[in-house]
Amino acid sequence: MSDSRSCDIEATVECAVIVFRSGRKADTYLYIPAIAEFEDLPEPLRQQFGTPTYVMDLLLTPERKLAQVDVLQVMQAMVDVGYFLQLPPPAVTLEAELPEKILR
Repeated sequence: MSDSRSCDIEATVECAVIVFRSGRKADTYLYIPAIAEFEDLPEPLRQQFGTPTYVMDLLLTPERKLAQVDVLQVMQAMVDVGYFLQLPPPAVTLEAELPEKILR
């Protein structure tokens, strides 16, 4: 049986996390292990992120689908660095969406 508090994706198939929304940057979210504390994160990250607003608790599994990011990337970040910072998707310009014929 796996330990849901652990995020070693080689030894477990699930990872319990807490998700926070940034008080400083729109559409920016931070995933941390459920047993971690925001205050334990690196000071520069906390400064840039601003005041965290609790969003939800999640139990990540390889099968789980996330709206903006690959769940395996989040799980691996928990192992490698102890958090995952989800930034907003890059802005798409109107020209990038239009076929080349229309732009001429």
